[in-house]
Amino acid sequence: MASPSPAAPGSPLGSWPRLTLTRQILLGLVLGCFLGWWLNRLPEAGQAAWNRWLELIRDVFLHLIKLMIAPLVLGSVVQGIAGTGDMRKVGRIGVKTILYFEVVTTAALVVGLAVVNFIGPGAGVRLAGSAAALGAAAQAKPLTLVETLLHIFPTSLMDAMARNDVLQVVAFSVVFAMAVMAAGEAGKPVLAFCGSLTQVMLKFAGIIMRLAPFGVGAAIAVTVGHQGIGALLGLGKLVLTLYLALAVFVVLVLGAVVRIARVPLKPFYRAVREPFTIAFATSNSEAALPKAFDLMEHFGVPRGIVGFVLPAGYTFNLDGSTLYLAVASVFVAQAAETTTGIHFGIAQQITLMITLMLTSKGVAAVPRASLVVLIAALQSFGLPLEGAAMILGVDALLDMARTSVNVLGNCLASVVVARWEGEFDDEKARANFGTYD
Repeated sequence: MASPSPAAPGSPLGSWPRLTLTRQILLGLVLGCFLGWWLNRLPEAGQAAWNRWLELIRDVFLHLIKLMIAPLVLGSVVQGIAGTGDMRKVGRIGVKTILYFEVVTTAALVVGLAVVNFIGPGAGVRLAGSAAALGAAAQAKPLTLVETLLHIFPTSLMDAMARNDVLQVVAFSVVFAMAVMAAGEAGKPVLAFCGSLTQVMLKFAGIIMRLAPFGVGAAIAVTVGHQGIGALLGLGKLVLTLYLALAVFVVLVLGAVVRIARVPLKPFYRAVREPFTIAFATSNSEAALPKAFDLMEHFGVPRGIVGFVLPAGYTFNLDGSTLYLAVASVFVAQAAETTTGIHFGIAQQITLMITLMLTSKGVAAVPRASLVVLIAALQSFGLPLEGAAMILGVDALLDMARTSVNVLGNCLASVVVARWEGEFDDEKARANFGTYD
């Protein structure tokens, strides 16, 4: 992306062109918070008028981001896999990726369970209200393990691309890449086309990311405008518990992974801060995917590994969402004990965690999808849905945190798999993101 021309000397805006995209996004985030706070104080009619325009800006940005995901994934995966010419390597990367995902998501459940039991945010909370507030979410069901496995394989590529079903696009792309390799000389034009498609879509992403500060600012303004400060008062302990649990997970679990895999910490931080911020403000992992693709490749992860690991992580490595499910479900159990006196013991909690370990694989990388899995888990264990209705009031704040950790975990997973394969480029990371010191 070309850097903007400098402002005239002495101009009060002279420092603006030198703002990096990350700083522009953070500035948009801060200004959006202030705008949302101001909107929350307006009369309902005035707030609705502002929200229509802010939602338009947010949705245009998200639509443009989603527009590029399917072709970017298709081109990257096919080029990355077919370019290696080694089918055994594809299988090896797949096994390592799934193994890593299972270990880390299990650790997320353990951390969530430990923190929520230590703090006890639901103790003393009495459930009130009606589960009818959940609407259609209460009727939805997460995918079972069998349904999740079947769902991986699309019946139509066009349908999968139209729905932006990342996992189905990846599944098609992997098989298609194998066919390109098997075709030999006849497959080379297809491989060249996929390489060109990837480069064009990355340039497309660079153009759209110029709108990120405005899209992020509008998204956070709408959220704060709807929720207000009062939303934190009743369930503030739950919000703080989740944020603390996520911080513990990032520092202890992902920090240990960084050390074991010898991931250069400062360059990695510089590489992930933009997609992390975008995911936090929009509560949408897809919005961060194109930027994460580009930055992880520049960080030194081969395109084939980035193209496989990041999209697969959107279904199998939702660390933040998995941890949220542990915290939220035990919170409801604690509140139910206060309300009804029925104790939900540690043995039942462990059984619940095992259930969540399986059902969380059906969580889609879209806002509020975790709520569906939470409701199903509560129903299965006889816990009141009024607890989920109560959480719904602050779910936007919870969703921002868990979505950004999902993106962070998947970016790290791509680096770990690349290191595991012996293909991580330390020199590229140092050259593009600074020294390791």
